Amino acid sequence: MGKGGASIPDEEWERFLREAGAGTPGAPEEPSARARMVAQRLRDEPGRPESWRTHQPARPRKGRGWYAVGLLVVVVLLVVVMIPGRVAGWFGVGGGGSTPLAAESERPDRPPAKEAALPPTLEEPFRGSPAERWGDGTASLVLPAARATGWMSKEQVAQALDRTREFLAESSLDPGVLRGERPAEAIALINPYQQDVNGYLETAFRAPSRENDPLMLFSRFAETKTRLVGNVVRTRGRIVYRQGERGAVEVSTDVTYVYPVVRAAAGSDEVTRTVVRREVVVSWDDPSKVKIRPGTFSLVSYKSDTTNGGCDTFTGYFVPEFSAERAAAGSGDGPEVDPYDRSTSLDARIRESGESGCGIASRL
Repeated sequence: MGKGGASIPDEEWERFLREAGAGTPGAPEEPSARARMVAQRLRDEPGRPESWRTHQPARPRKGRGWYAVGLLVVVVLLVVVMIPGRVAGWFGVGGGGSTPLAAESERPDRPPAKEAALPPTLEEPFRGSPAERWGDGTASLVLPAARATGWMSKEQVAQALDRTREFLAESSLDPGVLRGERPAEAIALINPYQQDVNGYLETAFRAPSRENDPLMLFSRFAETKTRLVGNVVRTRGRIVYRQGERGAVEVSTDVTYVYPVVRAAAGSDEVTRTVVRREVVVSWDDPSKVKIRPGTFSLVSYKSDTTNGGCDTFTGYFVPEFSAERAAAGSGDGPEVDPYDRSTSLDARIRESGESGCGIASRL
């Protein structure tokens, strides 16, 4: 028995088994077919169970009440000891669909299971999506153990990993940036001597276009049109590293961000979600071999895939659609896409979609 659990005397346990086997009044009966179906559904569907109020227990016989209650206590203790996790799930604690997932350590081999088709609300903006079990912000982005790599010592690698995660936070989670501000803190982490990247950054915020779209690296919503629900963004992803060219430490990130939003107008309560997945690779270069400002990295590559952020709308801001816009626009002409599917790389997803138009999200 686990720590803190109550123990049952051997004599009481043996008497309980003898009487249960002999059919003693008050002993638990085999559940009906309907009861078994409900129990199986509770096991198979880890969401909120049916209300306990729907169960009408049989009225105990006179003179048997205390015995029945005592027996019930014994049975409940046994259930708690044998399957504590399931009991916790029945009462909405620890189990079921709200149980947080462990950090992602490798690419999953399949998309997350379909959730119950429940719409998001102001109180539960991630309801009905896999993000309900994802972590908040950078909490789910666990850094790998640091080791001496390339030109960097173990301590320097640890700092490089931490600053890479800081870039993800400043570019995709910072409240000011999400409201449409310029991501100055994130940009400050990028090597200022990387001419092609700096040309992109200078143009992207001044004159956004397909070729120079700031949303490839940064998450921004137009404050006059859309606002976030609460202050939590759910994330799922991985951060890994290896030795790159010229002894550099190359850090690869693959993160999906889920942003719940409403219209900016006061009193708006229809919640939708914008889902963004980015793969960003950065290189912490050796200053003796590459012209770089200390404390900054060079961008090696960056890819982005956005669902419900606007299709072919290059304004520099995400433009999520709500029910009225979706009804007016109709379905896209591209392939169906599951924005929560992390089982394939973005390269593979881009190859599959080819030159097709706006895809169709299988869920939000």
